[in-house]
Amino acid sequence: MQAVFAAQEPEIFTGGLYAAMRTARRARIAVTAGAGTAADELAVRGELLGHFLLNPSAARRPGVYAGGGVAVVAGPGEQGYVVLLVGLEGAPGGRSGWAVEAGLGGGLRVSASWRWRALRRGPPKR
Repeated sequence: MQAVFAAQEPEIFTGGLYAAMRTARRARIAVTAGAGTAADELAVRGELLGHFLLNPSAARRPGVYAGGGVAVVAGPGEQGYVVLLVGLEGAPGGRSGWAVEAGLGGGLRVSASWRWRALRRGPPKR
């Protein structure tokens, strides 16, 4: 679950879903989809992002990451944006945790989320 605020024109606030997959130990691809309001009208914002994790296996302390990608908005202020961000997430190597991000993507972009993780532990031992 994720909430995103972007100070684009008009400003947009959405709540929605976040899904990601690690493509390498320090990299993941993330997709967000949220609905909310912009200029008191219904708006939808979707993002496709790549993240680079600085400490991906930290299970008991926060981890820092940087990312970038693209966003599209349907509704008022309909257009596409380039997104650049930095983030901090609680226990990136754990089963679940919070995350906050700040950056640019149609103006100032901030987000907060709670993430549940299905961790792969490697092949089963014989």
